[in-house]
Amino acid sequence: MTQVLPYILIIAVLVLGVWLIQHTMYSNEEKKRQFELKRESQKTISPIRLRAYERLTLLLERTTPEHMLMELRSKEPEALVSWSIGQVQQYLLQTIRIEFEHNMSQQVYVSEEVWTLIMNARDQMAAFVIAASTQLPPNATAQTYATTLITAYKSNGETPSDKALAVLKEEVQTIL
Repeated sequence: MTQVLPYILIIAVLVLGVWLIQHTMYSNEEKKRQFELKRESQKTISPIRLRAYERLTLLLERTTPEHMLMELRSKEPEALVSWSIGQVQQYLLQTIRIEFEHNMSQQVYVSEEVWTLIMNARDQMAAFVIAASTQLPPNATAQTYATTLITAYKSNGETPSDKALAVLKEEVQTIL
């Protein structure tokens, strides 16, 4: 029995060595396969993610007071003359809601931080649109409201939309 023990130890060491080599090779192959799968999916996902960033950038730009009011003027040239402040305000709030709902699915392609900033920008813009009308006298016109809204927005410093856009731009640089 003592003469067989060295052979058993040698065989055990060889089996262990073969197993370690095979395990290492299998692990390396698995890592290589995972890397290839990730690389292939990036080829598909990266363009989709870039489009999502573009759409969210447009969302933030399209929901600025200046852009929304220019859009209103192009659709209804006489709106700021014939509409009430409430009607203009309702149009702006509806525009914010529609733009956001149209782009809601893009949240799956951006970080939680960017999406939270975009939702905050939406909420802050809606609150801003409502608050701007409360600062005007009761007999103010829709034109006065529009002017007040644009002036106040421009003098507001860095807006929630600006913050969201800055973080969105930083994030997109990580995938380029």
